[in-house]
Amino acid sequence: MSELVECVPNFSEGRDLSVVRAIVAEISSDRSVRLLDQEMNADHNRCVITFVGEAEPVVEAALRGVRKATELIDLRRHRGEHPRMGATDVLPFVPVGSTRLERCVELARTAGARIATELQIPVYLYEAAATRPSRQNLADVRRGEFEGLARELGTNPDRAPDFGPPRIHPSAGAIAVGARMPLLAFNVNLGTKDVEIAKKIAKAIRYQTGGLRYVKALGFELRERGIVQISMNLVNTWGTPVQRVFALIRDEAERYGVPIVGSEVVGLVVQDALIDVAEHHLKLENFSRDQILEHRMAHRIGATEQSVAEFLEDTASANPTPGGGSVSALAGALAAALATMVARLTIGKPKYAEHEARMREAEAGAEALRRELFDLAHEDARAYEAYRSASRLSQRTPEEVALRERALVEAARNATRVPLHTAEACVRALEVALEVATYGNPNAVSDAGVAAWLARGGAEGAALNVRINLSDLPGTERQEFQERIGRSATRAQELHASCVAEVDRRIGKA
Repeated sequence: MSELVECVPNFSEGRDLSVVRAIVAEISSDRSVRLLDQEMNADHNRCVITFVGEAEPVVEAALRGVRKATELIDLRRHRGEHPRMGATDVLPFVPVGSTRLERCVELARTAGARIATELQIPVYLYEAAATRPSRQNLADVRRGEFEGLARELGTNPDRAPDFGPPRIHPSAGAIAVGARMPLLAFNVNLGTKDVEIAKKIAKAIRYQTGGLRYVKALGFELRERGIVQISMNLVNTWGTPVQRVFALIRDEAERYGVPIVGSEVVGLVVQDALIDVAEHHLKLENFSRDQILEHRMAHRIGATEQSVAEFLEDTASANPTPGGGSVSALAGALAAALATMVARLTIGKPKYAEHEARMREAEAGAEALRRELFDLAHEDARAYEAYRSASRLSQRTPEEVALRERALVEAARNATRVPLHTAEACVRALEVALEVATYGNPNAVSDAGVAAWLARGGAEGAALNVRINLSDLPGTERQEFQERIGRSATRAQELHASCVAEVDRRIGKA
């Protein structure tokens, strides 16, 4: 499985398209790096570029972008609403898929050291890559901006960079390089010219000044539009959902008699954040992400596009997914496929006409099981990754600890539910295998036997994955899962024995 990393550099240029295009061209010159998005904002005089790829090419692409920005952007002539301290202001590395945040910390420190050495720009490490607690918050690192930092560098030991010279770069300033989890850059626009109202609301909602957890916010004036804006980074939309942030801004705006005229997402957004908004405002009941057409299609396409060789290579890698749960589901899917084959080798042949209806029913059932189990192979990997993500949630405050515990229980529940469904589907595959072994074309009865062994292995393997996750569940749920997986294991054993006996009998008769 590829080690994917997202990079979201912010450059201090939002008005000159030719400069932004030149930076983008440098970043995307390596075709193994995929450009996902670019945003420009004239009022902020800032652009955000998002790209993704494997770890090493992403670092090289980021360095090319920083180098071009250093060449083309002069902070001495830069003015904009957004705080900034560098031509490349921030350079965060974000884990994607199974990539760990710790790996992004390594990449940030590697990139920071090279920027300092190759471009002579002072580098500050922030968020997860920070070398000291006082530098975890980007706002603290950027305090004073380009001009203030120029005065303090070399005189204030607390502002000494992590890498590079103890003096500001004359035109490129300084840069913050970090590692973080995905965040949502979200802005809300207010129908007033009074920027003090935006600043007061920003103060009321940001965590640092007593507001909502996981919210960073500033108030700006958008002169060209004659309105003001609350510009935010929502660093954990699971912990503090978008709709909660928006509702508080709306309440605060009403206090000042100011309307909300719009909102915007800057760059990319995690799909679940917007689905949470829809669930909340539509008051959806019993809603599942799998009801989303594109979501379901993406799962199917993602699985079917991977070759057997790629799946085997991923399984053999040092990554924990795909693991035993996915392999168990794949074994069940192969069993169902073999059962389908035996049914089709029977259907339409006059010699076996008396079993035609049985075989058509078996074919339909086996095909449905093949698709279900193949999807479960992909779903099992996703469930495990969700558990890993929950285990990496912050535990700095009692609220965060409680949030993490709830998230872990929910993730463990899903990581147990998926292999349980796999085991039960494998039992149904054994039922079909027994049917085709008994009534199917005797020339293919050995294939029915292979199907039985595969389905039994899938059921037993899935049961192991259920049992290893039970300790993370509440006692009442644990008992229910234990009873269901026990019934499945017993039924799988009985069906397997019957199927193998029938295969042996028919082979012996032949």
